[in-house]
Amino acid sequence: MTAEKPSDHTLVIVPTFNEIDNLGQIVERLHRALPKTHVLVVDDGSPDGTGDLADSLAAGDTAGRIHVMHRTEKNGLGGAYIAGFRWGLEREYTVLVEMDADGSHAPEQLHLLLARVDAGADLVLGSRYVPGGSVVNWPKHREVLSRGGNIYSRLALGVTLRDITGGYRAYRREVLEKLPLEKIESHGYCFQVDLAWRTIQEGFVVDEVPITFTERERGESKMSGNIVREALLKVTVWGLRNRWQKITGSSRRG
Repeated sequence: MTAEKPSDHTLVIVPTFNEIDNLGQIVERLHRALPKTHVLVVDDGSPDGTGDLADSLAAGDTAGRIHVMHRTEKNGLGGAYIAGFRWGLEREYTVLVEMDADGSHAPEQLHLLLARVDAGADLVLGSRYVPGGSVVNWPKHREVLSRGGNIYSRLALGVTLRDITGGYRAYRREVLEKLPLEKIESHGYCFQVDLAWRTIQEGFVVDEVPITFTERERGESKMSGNIVREALLKVTVWGLRNRWQKITGSSRRG
């Protein structure tokens, strides 16, 4: 009999806010690519009816693979993912995945991340900037901003990851059980940097696999100048603090 793999019990967490045009398609693509994978839609009170659509998808899935969380608290992407992580950790899932609802993260490539987890990695990032990775239909200024943010994060934090801001990633449950999720207040891109940085600090194995990132065709991006400024400020603080701790021998941040 074939031994079970961590990826045999995978939960894909999909945060949504006004994604009614995209959600059904992304869930369908996910289950076409990986029929046994469960998905948790975390909806932040979308006024366009995304939450109702998620409920309909769940009700119509006789295999019980689709789950829905309705949130009224508006504390950003980070808060939605942490709520999803907690939900998954309360159950028997062994791999928890972050995936956007807008189609920018191809469900057809999820097997690449899961295979690397099964091979021993604790956190696998779907990377646009390792060999084989790419971006499609992205405005040039967005790509420049993203690449610049990743280069700055790599230099400030002293890490080798090429796409530490990316939001397509797979965690072993042991990583999320170890991280102080209650202390994480970052949002947007900064949230992604924060979790990857904490994972590295805890000594877990973090790896990257190439993906193709495709800009959304429907709806509006949630990216804003405030999110970028938050990320730059916090990454700078973390990098300086890390250097000071190495000099003084003091403990890691909380």
